[in-house]
Parts: sequence; structure tokens; C-alpha cells
Amino acid sequence: MNSNLPIGIFDSGVGGLTVYRALHEQLPDEKFIYLGDTARVPYGTKSLATVERYAVENARFLAAHGVKLLVVACNTMSALALPTIRTSVAVPVVGVIEPGAQAAARASKEQHLGVIATEATVQSGAYRRAIKEVAPQAEVLERACPLFVALTEEGWAETDVARTVATEYLKDLRGRVDTLVLGCTHYPILRRVIQETIGADVRLIDSGAATACAVEELLERENLRRRSFDTHTGQLLKERARARRLCDDLDHFYVTDAAERFARVAERFLGSAPSRLEAVEVWGQDELQSTS
Repeated sequence: MNSNLPIGIFDSGVGGLTVYRALHEQLPDEKFIYLGDTARVPYGTKSLATVERYAVENARFLAAHGVKLLVVACNTMSALALPTIRTSVAVPVVGVIEPGAQAAARASKEQHLGVIATEATVQSGAYRRAIKEVAPQAEVLERACPLFVALTEEGWAETDVARTVATEYLKDLRGRVDTLVLGCTHYPILRRVIQETIGADVRLIDSGAATACAVEELLERENLRRRSFDTHTGQLLKERARARRLCDDLDHFYVTDAAERFARVAERFLGSAPSRLEAVEVWGQDELQSTS
């Protein structure tokens, strides 16, 4: 495997951009390719067979573009389709649930953990199982917070509306958990409001940040860290590392629909719109091809 190949990231939409940001900040010397399947979002209402099929199509698209590793930046796909994804491509695959669960178990002193996520992720029980695997004695309380997604995408993360919704969602968790997993990739955008609502003494775990650490460990273990590059790319990477620039010319973003809306939301999430954003279409059930 060529260590200079990019890292592939895919999500059902825009939420995975928070995982991209965490990876970018953790690994500034790496290049990334991001795919947002915006034509078929949300995945949470789909059947298991449909989620698996969509996930495999996304994974194969990125694998065909020459990546050294895939990050499934979607809790629904990580909960329902990770084994199927891993058998469909010949590169390492990292999901967001296991790293987030392990980070939460390590961070919790009293082993009283909370998980907030979408309804599909909560119903899957994936976080509870992953936490129990490393901390069998842990008490895990889960809460679905579906309106958080719309609030972040509409740019309402710092509004009184967001605070009211957070108060309603989190009231049953206050005083009962010492660690809270942000189990949806949209939720880090609401981190300030969530922290204010749940209490300053509760440790928040960003599953995207935990995933970035897991990816770094895997790259080191498999000797896949970017080692060498041409002079031009090397200079860009050095400038990126110094400036912490997101969405620069080194990274390529693909969406399956609504590219303009994706760019607007990306600017809210990341501070700048992608400079290389391309629309793709689904052709059949097994591949995605770039439109001309």
C-alpha cells in the first residue's frame, strides 16, 4: 500500500464533515477524499439491506479513487453496515462508534455514561454494546436527539431555540452521567450548548475526534503515514499544518446531490467552503461514476 495515497471519508450527508475536520487537525500531513451521499440522506429511516447497499457503493467509489484507508463517518452505517463494508473493499476500514465508545469508557470515572444520537443509532444499541465490551460494569443511558441535526444544518447552533431543545432532550440525563458521548457527527457543532445544558462537570466525548486518534494509531501500526511527496505538495502540506486550513486544494469533496447546499453547510461547519467540490451520480447498484 502506497502511504502517500489519500484517506477516504464517507457519510450519508454533511455530518461527516466534523470527522473530516478532526482528521485534518490530527493528521495535517495527510490528503483526504470526502463523499457525502446527499441524494439518499437520511439513512436512519432505511432498511438494513438498503443501508448496506448504499454503504458498499460509497466505499467502492472511494476505493476506486485510490485511497489507503476508509473512514465511515456516519453512525448509522457504522452501527449497521461496518462488517459488510469491510468485506467489500481491500483497504482498512474504521467506523466512528468503537473509537467513541472506548474513549468514553476510559474517560468516565464513575462509569455512568450517556449517549446522545439519532433514533436509528440509539435503536441499534451499537454504542451500548461497544461500551459494555470494554467496561461491562458501566451504566449506559441513551437518548435520541433528532432535532439537533436540523438545528446544526440551519445554522441555529447558538440560538435560544437550540438551548430550549437541548434542555428538553437532556433533562433526564442531568445529574445521572459523568461522561456523554456525542454519538452523531452533527452534534459537535452544538458542543457549547450541550455542555451548558448537561453541566460543566460532565465530560463530552466527540466520536469524530476519537476516530481521528484511532486512525492515527492504525496508520502508524500499518506504516501508512504519509512519508514523502513532491516539492509542490510538500510545501502545501507544510503551509496547511501551520495554518490549519480546511477545505484546501489538496482535498477533494464529492456529493451525490445538492452541491450548493452542501457547500453552504460546509462553510458553517468548517469556516470555509470546499474549493474542490464535484457532483457524482449513482449508476446501478455497485458503482458511482463522476459526472462530466
